[in-house]
Amino acid sequence: MRTIGQGSGRDRGRINPDCLSCRKESQVAEESPFKGQTGWRRIWNAFHYSRAGLYAAYCSENAFRQEVLLATLLVPLAFLLSPNGLGLALMIGSLLLVLIVELLNSAIEATVDRISLDRHPLAKRAKDIGSAAVLLALLNVPVIWACVLFG
Repeated sequence: MRTIGQGSGRDRGRINPDCLSCRKESQVAEESPFKGQTGWRRIWNAFHYSRAGLYAAYCSENAFRQEVLLATLLVPLAFLLSPNGLGLALMIGSLLLVLIVELLNSAIEATVDRISLDRHPLAKRAKDIGSAAVLLALLNVPVIWACVLFG
């Protein structure tokens, strides 16, 4: 009989229903107090968790603050320069994409740092890939703006 972590690669990570410890582990996950929320209560809680995440990112991440400042300056400019509604949506959307990718990058960095502060090639790779995603999102902004304004 195989349990978690044994066997071939395709079996790894699957829960064996015959294993008593796996059944217990599965039941514990289902009894989480956060999973029982439904309807408006779940939406209300999700809103507050999201607000707390934005606040945490703004307070702890210099790059996020700089990108919020950039968006604050460029959104009014987009309203002034955009030739139509679709162009406006694309211009503002490109700025929102930068903020979204920066939030994800910050979450990756926090998770990697939580696991270990030791230098490790995989930790460096994860952080570098997140940083590359932010760079691509930032490079996307002038491309979209140029296409809307001059294309």
